[in-house]
Amino acid sequence: MNRGFYTIMAAQFFSALADNALLIAAIAMLRDMHAPAAQEPLLKTSFTLSYVLLAAFVGAFADSMPKWRVMFISNGVKILGCSLMFFNVPPLFAYAVVGLGAAAYSPAKYGILTEYLPPRLLVVANGWVEGLTVIAIILGTVLGGVLITPNIAAALLALDFPLLDTGIDSVGEMNLLVIGALYLAAALFNLHIPDTGVAHSPLKKNPLFLVHEFNHCLRLLWRDRLGQVSLAVTTLFWGAGATLQFIVIEWAKAAMQMDLSHASMLQGVVAVGVAIGAFIAARYISLRRSVKVIPLGIAMGIGMIVMITVPLIPTVKVIDDTFTLLGHDVRVAFDLRLAFSLGLLVLVGAFSGLFVVPMNALLQHRGHVLMGAGHSIAVQNFNENLSILVMTFVYSALVAAHLHIYWIITLFGVFVAAVMVLLKRLHEANQHQFDDVALLEDATH
Repeated sequence: MNRGFYTIMAAQFFSALADNALLIAAIAMLRDMHAPAAQEPLLKTSFTLSYVLLAAFVGAFADSMPKWRVMFISNGVKILGCSLMFFNVPPLFAYAVVGLGAAAYSPAKYGILTEYLPPRLLVVANGWVEGLTVIAIILGTVLGGVLITPNIAAALLALDFPLLDTGIDSVGEMNLLVIGALYLAAALFNLHIPDTGVAHSPLKKNPLFLVHEFNHCLRLLWRDRLGQVSLAVTTLFWGAGATLQFIVIEWAKAAMQMDLSHASMLQGVVAVGVAIGAFIAARYISLRRSVKVIPLGIAMGIGMIVMITVPLIPTVKVIDDTFTLLGHDVRVAFDLRLAFSLGLLVLVGAFSGLFVVPMNALLQHRGHVLMGAGHSIAVQNFNENLSILVMTFVYSALVAAHLHIYWIITLFGVFVAAVMVLLKRLHEANQHQFDDVALLEDATH
């Protein structure tokens, strides 16, 4: 991996960091406005709406010019959405504008990997992308939680700059200022991403042609023997992952009486597990063996169901001691229930990372071979974000119906495990009809 690849990674890191910090800030703003709880998962719905509605256009847009330029323009749109929230535009609408930028950013972010790297390095590259993105999720959610912590928020608001009146007088405004600076950092890295030298197709001006072309690509990937399985797996994963972000917040409140700032940090714990799984996948799983990880998706669903057993674990302080460090008393406590919860969340995340990274690499390879990078990523985004829309909307409806979070988790885990069983059987049936190794014959060259 050379310097250009690491520049791509840096741009992705800061952009994802800002996206996730902004989600926590938006949730906090909704709570300050005393908005109904069902509106919180709708933030994710509004964010992903553009991925679905504009799928026919963003892929063609990403393939029409150098990918670094697409990423730079998209970050500008994200900054606009963040600014709208700063000027008291409703969070659901402002976050939808940020989603518009993200929808255009994604085909360029993943598409540049297939242009820049040979197929044999795609699993490794995806391990880097997913691992770094997950680290950004960890730090972004933690940063979002930290920024709304009363003591830290008060300290930041108390900062004074000589001869400069910032006009920042609320926690929400301060959060958005910090997050906007992260988007600007991502944009600066975008400007230093190298041009891959790949020829670009002129953007067609007829929207009907673009819709027809996208529909053709959609059918092509779903009919491909390997493409359909990998696309189905990643579609399920991203829908489940987006919903799990909100489930963890409510679960932490019900099982361990945590507030938003602490519960948001548990999202980061899941992301730690995903990063571990992504690293293992990048290190040990080749593109040829990518389909072997499908059973781990079943384990992920079962792990979610186990979450409801946490209240049965006694709250026992195995260690509860105080010692002096540099003149200050430091208290050390080890809570058995909390330790079990953290371990379980890391395990669920690790299963997720282990199966999604190889599947993502396989899908990118098949899409690049069949239709080109930008178009294939747009098809992938359409399916994955349609799944996010449906699953977060269903979760929002269940919350609005006052169904207990433990029942929601049970239904959710059973659904994920059952669908993964069906996908495993579909792949086994495909193997009887087609030699999947032949499809990957060029993957190691």
